[in-house]
Amino acid sequence: QVQLVESGGGLVQAGGSLRLSCAASGIIFRINAMGWYRQAPGKQRELVATVTAGATIRYNDSVKGRFTISRDNAKTVYLQMNSLKPEDTAVYYCNANAWTGRGTNDYWGQGTQVTVSS
Repeated sequence: QVQLVESGGGLVQAGGSLRLSCAASGIIFRINAMGWYRQAPGKQRELVATVTAGATIRYNDSVKGRFTISRDNAKTVYLQMNSLKPEDTAVYYCNANAWTGRGTNDYWGQGTQVTVSS
């Protein structure tokens, strides 16, 4: 079983910054990709940013130039969020696509709330 533990959410004024962290643990043979998704009230969950094991990065167009995803080892990923806007308000979920002894699956964290006030 893979566990993802997130931290770093909170309340910030528009224009401010937050940094999210996510650490994976468990029996993991390989993490193919890690990233962040978000879900605002009444909306579908959407990709924010992902990074593959080969360091390929993908961003949602709405966060390009403001958010930066990074990894400092195979099991920890960060999301630096600058110039935050009220429309960034959502629950942010860490995701890992991992190969374990039971195959390759997507795993999710419990979510961390990010609220941006205007």
